[in-house]
Amino acid sequence: MTANILFKLADALEARKPQTPDQSYVAKLYTKGIDAILKKIGEEATETVLAAKGGDPEQIVYEMADLWFHCMVLLAYQDLGPMDVLKELERRFGVSGLEEKASRRED
Repeated sequence: MTANILFKLADALEARKPQTPDQSYVAKLYTKGIDAILKKIGEEATETVLAAKGGDPEQIVYEMADLWFHCMVLLAYQDLGPMDVLKELERRFGVSGLEEKASRRED
């Protein structure tokens, strides 16, 4: 098992773009638009938080997978992909979290 699954998923999500809502759950989300996608991310984030509070590792992983999936849907909808996020994480790597946060402050 490798991080390549993120790229395979990204390819699958791209392939859903031309499909109709009755052919694919993802196509249905794309058709409903950004608000529906963001609502799903919010729901999945809440479920992830509740799973973490519950402390069951299997449930945490299950809910996190749902959250990541829907975040990947958002990226694809916005014509972005996992490489965009990985590049940003790489840029931040080795930078103190406090320094990185301070660099985002607006005067």
